[in-house]
Amino acid sequence: MTAVLSDFFQQLSQLFDTKLFELGSTTITLKLLVSLSIWLTLIFFTIGLVKRFLKRSLLSGIDPNNREAIATFVSYGLGTMAIVIAIQYTGINLRSLGIVLGGLGVGIGFGLQHIADDFISGLILLFERTLKVNDLIEIDDHRFQGLVGRITEVNLRSTIIRTLDDGDVVIPNSQIINHRVLNWSHRTSIARLKIPVVVSYDSDPILVTEILLKSAHTESAVCSKPMPKAMFLAFGEDGLEFELWVWVDVNHRFEAQSSLHFTIEYNLRQHNIDIAFPQRDVWIRNFPPQYEGTRHIPMFNRQVSFQHRPVETSPPTLKHMLRQVSYFANFSDLEIRQLIEIGHRQRSKAGTILFHEGEQGNSFYILLEGEIEILAEKLNRHLATLQPGQFFGEVALLLGVPRTAMARTSQDALLFVINQPSFSDLLRRYPDLSTQVLQAMAQHRDELAERQREMRALNLVDASEDDANPVLWARNRIKRMFDL
Repeated sequence: MTAVLSDFFQQLSQLFDTKLFELGSTTITLKLLVSLSIWLTLIFFTIGLVKRFLKRSLLSGIDPNNREAIATFVSYGLGTMAIVIAIQYTGINLRSLGIVLGGLGVGIGFGLQHIADDFISGLILLFERTLKVNDLIEIDDHRFQGLVGRITEVNLRSTIIRTLDDGDVVIPNSQIINHRVLNWSHRTSIARLKIPVVVSYDSDPILVTEILLKSAHTESAVCSKPMPKAMFLAFGEDGLEFELWVWVDVNHRFEAQSSLHFTIEYNLRQHNIDIAFPQRDVWIRNFPPQYEGTRHIPMFNRQVSFQHRPVETSPPTLKHMLRQVSYFANFSDLEIRQLIEIGHRQRSKAGTILFHEGEQGNSFYILLEGEIEILAEKLNRHLATLQPGQFFGEVALLLGVPRTAMARTSQDALLFVINQPSFSDLLRRYPDLSTQVLQAMAQHRDELAERQREMRALNLVDASEDDANPVLWARNRIKRMFDL
């Protein structure tokens, strides 16, 4: 039995040592090829471990994009050195191998030109860094059918993209380099989201603008800067065409879009504003007498039903609330719309102090929800409790005078706020608005005289604007404050 095994291993050894061919001065045997295959397998396996270790442990504290590039270059560099050492260790003469590869270079170049193109494209992606790990991209190519996803890995030959359906797509780097790619995350993750809304022709455009902006400010995913915009785009075939522009983090774009759709639909319904739909007029000649007085008319195997929407009581609008402010009472609908657009909604928890007595006033408030307490802070006296629809701070906004009381929320509140910088910009862009405000000053002589006395007592009246007539003093102050 021992002799049989010895003979078997001797024959196997001779088989492994059998000469297959010569590569330059190197004799290639089966033993050499098996040894080289084992070494290469170990090297590639080790390269993967090294790259994973670099990304998850050694380089975990640096930027993900730099981590990916460094791990790729280090692992490929170590792999290349290990392959050269393995080839030499197995006995292959690199000089002989170079001569053979040089002879086959032309054929290999033609056969592997696409792979070489992918490798060069991978180097470009790693060095230029225009597309990085975690970037949300969209490839504009019909073969990818508008592929949208997030880059999870950038290798030398290919890039792996995680789609919105959580599938991984492996794309050769040359395909990315040679096609137009929309990178939603190149400089910032904030991007504009457009929500088209078409309403019926009997709708109030100003009210629609208010509702769209209200819906935008209600959504927590919408950024406050840039501020949301409601654009009246066209008189469409089926209705008035609006578009709500909001800026959101692209990582939450679809959630924000869905939430805005729900909110807009609800708010439009609350104000009895119909969302437009394609309409066609049907004229029927020789109406059959048997259908006269009926509510359902059979026509083309369908029924036309006439329904009456019950009349609902609409909540007070911001447009109506702004008109209650005497300074804005004579504003046109378009001017009211401009006020609505420059303001923003602010949520405040119960117990929040909006401002203290004596602070410089620079904002005007309308209470939309909740309850506000007005207190004489120095006297520790309750002055008033404001309910939804009431406003305060308009004089402070216009004149920039100190607050005469403290405002504190007694319940969770939602306020509409117009601050001085936004109002100043509006007056500079629309001089007619400043004329309306200045004309309204003449109707508040007593209130202005009281504020002028308070300012004089605090030595806050500038000599260049002071005047015996409080109305003229207020006009001079407004012109100086808002640079009119």
